[in-house]
Amino acid sequence: MTPVSRTARTTDLAPELRRRWAMTVAEARGAKGAEDPDPYAENLLARWDEPQRRYHTTHHLADVLHHIDELSDCAMDLAAVQLAAWFHDAVYRPDRSENEERSAALAERALPELGIDAARTAEVARLVRLTITHDPAPGDLNGAVLCDADLAVLAGSPEGYAAYAAAVREEYAFVPDPDFLVGRSAVLRQLLALPRLYRTPLGHDWWEHIARRNLTTELDLLSG
Repeated sequence: MTPVSRTARTTDLAPELRRRWAMTVAEARGAKGAEDPDPYAENLLARWDEPQRRYHTTHHLADVLHHIDELSDCAMDLAAVQLAAWFHDAVYRPDRSENEERSAALAERALPELGIDAARTAEVARLVRLTITHDPAPGDLNGAVLCDADLAVLAGSPEGYAAYAAAVREEYAFVPDPDFLVGRSAVLRQLLALPRLYRTPLGHDWWEHIARRNLTTELDLLSG
């Protein structure tokens, strides 16, 4: 897979992402808060465009937001889910294990500055931390929407899924092939062992069968 240049990744999507960010912040804080949201958008977009990223890019952010739109009727607090999408991989280093925790902490610092209340800030941080496991509890509608949107990539076309898998491998280029094969295979088996990959009714109906087929195909290729 030929890496997409960082400039191309950002310039294509940045205007729409900035617009979406401003709308989400306005919805989340209502009339409260005078802090300009634009510098926060620029900071987040710069994070999503860091050079170590090949899959966890602004394209992934845009895709997750799009899938949240598709599942929006299932969410209890749509603005919180959308904000969690922005922050869920805002801190990303492939060689570290604390990315979600650091991303949640970033949200906990930034959102109060933007005038977003403590309860919604806490919900955003909780949702970001939930992406460690992608295992929302029964009845966690916000968590189900975010996790389903984040995992929707698994239900791509064969070509799209292959591009996703190649991009993940590029992010872990520092890992030797034998070690990557063991680690990636373990991740695939963990996903396939879940009773349901997708927790919303729509996500399950649309994506479950295709995602399991893609995961099984990748695992077979790695095992072969």
